[in-house]
Amino acid sequence: MTDVSPDVSGSITLVAGEQRVVVLPKIGGALGSWQYRGEDVFLPVANPALMAQRGVAVAAYPLVPYSNRIAQGRFVFEGKEYRLAPNMAGESSVIHGNGWEREWTVTHRTDSDVVLVLDHMSQPDDVQWPFAYRAELSYGLRPDGLEVRLVVENRDVGRQPVGLGFHPFLAAKGAATLAFDAADVWLTTPDSLPARQVPCEGEWAFGQPVDAHARAIDNCFSGFGGRAVLMNGDTGLSVTVEADRLFGHVVVFTAPDSPFVAVEPVTNMTDAINHPEIADRGLHVLEAGAQVGGSMMFRVGKADG
Repeated sequence: MTDVSPDVSGSITLVAGEQRVVVLPKIGGALGSWQYRGEDVFLPVANPALMAQRGVAVAAYPLVPYSNRIAQGRFVFEGKEYRLAPNMAGESSVIHGNGWEREWTVTHRTDSDVVLVLDHMSQPDDVQWPFAYRAELSYGLRPDGLEVRLVVENRDVGRQPVGLGFHPFLAAKGAATLAFDAADVWLTTPDSLPARQVPCEGEWAFGQPVDAHARAIDNCFSGFGGRAVLMNGDTGLSVTVEADRLFGHVVVFTAPDSPFVAVEPVTNMTDAINHPEIADRGLHVLEAGAQVGGSMMFRVGKADG
């Protein structure tokens, strides 16, 4: 069995073969790192703007009960207006749900697996999220990589809108290529909200490997095929992302000077809750007691075997 370190994150270390993962239950159920043969697969990144992470560098974290932004923290659901408090410094919108802001409880662990649970018990006019839910997050090291599973249960008395996903920082220092299949991409406003949906053609086509750092990208893609491949040319390390069909969108963030590429399998488009006119927005409306969930696999390898 693994040990819990006496630090602020309450970290747990999982080990399997040449892989090592650090889990941070107290920091939003995040991963502190994932290494293979001593090299970073997921890169620890500190973002002071994400205030609830308290300056701790994280390598990946869950997105629940929605992915990416809700414009101005406002939405209407079943005739009632809700307002949420901003949770990212410098942003008027709320971002990535509230699971990453909360402490998760460890319910099961072995040397290579851990299961975390979060119970959000909402109060009237809750500015984090106005509905009660339970989320279960599982991390498991397998011989060829890391399996992640996330399930959300509506524990409120009525219906609840839900989205979910996972936000890893794939290490990509130096030369790197990225490939994935998607049907469309959402072009964005200056405040990173969806403005226009266009086909993945020309500069937005990633069916074949392209330079992962050629330009700045911070966009949500719809019609995600469920598979993405990042190859780090400097180390020969490759990561293949395989996500269940539930994750019909993927958010990609990269920049010319970035040491990582974020490839986030998610269920919903950005600000989905405010776009009922979009048929494939990816928002799930759960009846009381209902669940939605899925898994993804991050397969790691090296060209030299």
